[in-house]
Amino acid sequence: MSTAVDTQTPTRAAGTASDTAVMITGLRRHYGSGERTVKAVDGLDLSIRRGEVVALLGPNGAGKTTTLDVLLGLTDPSDGTVSVYGEKPIRAAKAGMIAAVLQTGGLLSDLTVRETVDVIASLHGSDALSRVPEVLARTDLESIARRRIAKCSGGEQQRVKFALALVADPDILVLDEPTAGMDVTARRHFWDVMRADADAGRTIVFATHYLEEAEQFARRTVVMHRGRIVADAPTAQLRANLGGRTLAASLPAAGADALVQQLEETEGITDVRVDAERVSLRALDSDAAASALLAAGAHDMEIAAPTLATAFTALTED
Repeated sequence: MSTAVDTQTPTRAAGTASDTAVMITGLRRHYGSGERTVKAVDGLDLSIRRGEVVALLGPNGAGKTTTLDVLLGLTDPSDGTVSVYGEKPIRAAKAGMIAAVLQTGGLLSDLTVRETVDVIASLHGSDALSRVPEVLARTDLESIARRRIAKCSGGEQQRVKFALALVADPDILVLDEPTAGMDVTARRHFWDVMRADADAGRTIVFATHYLEEAEQFARRTVVMHRGRIVADAPTAQLRANLGGRTLAASLPAAGADALVQQLEETEGITDVRVDAERVSLRALDSDAAASALLAAGAHDMEIAAPTLATAFTALTED
């Protein structure tokens, strides 16, 4: 990451005195001008406390990556303010308070994995250099430490980027599609390491298209759409706010029309649909709805709790 010259680099102890890790107020980032102006981020307010694990979700073009770029000091906001433990993002990055695993950004193909990690660690001083063996072990890179970057797969290179982010021992770790290109085993190991870091108090902010990752790992989910936040809540609460569970059952041979009409007129039951002799619905009281279906002769019933994928679709569809 390139940084401007700053003669007053904050120390990490001074920079991490607050419980507020990230404060974003009125953030706007526009590209182009006139009729061609693209509002990548359009009035975003976000506060993240020390030790939180936050998933940033949204469809392509929602503004997730732009928001993370501003947070890391890689691009300047068009308007608004962004601070990391009270410091400007570029100064926080220089001090090692914040680091990232990004989709973009290349690695030097002629260096080995170990040489690459050593070079970046040397920029952060002797403490970071002493952490290199531990970081290689935690990112499962020991067995390929002598392999040249050019010979590494996409998933292996992503793990190298992960190692580069960890050598500074940052207070905040920003992840943009961190497991892209990783196989199932590598993804599982990656999130095991992240869980341990979160339990130890590291603040983690990650953008992902894998909704199951957000559902399993994030304690808080922020959903973006067209440059704005459309939902910000604990992940479990976000799912619950959809309004009950989904039920599906095969209709009885007799009285199916009457049953469907009864369901449509029952308070607390919504989205009643019939397809190929099966009825589906959403109910605030799933037990009562299930009893009504069974009493009417419905069978082969399925009951499902709301998922984050369902919430994401409901919040971002036009």
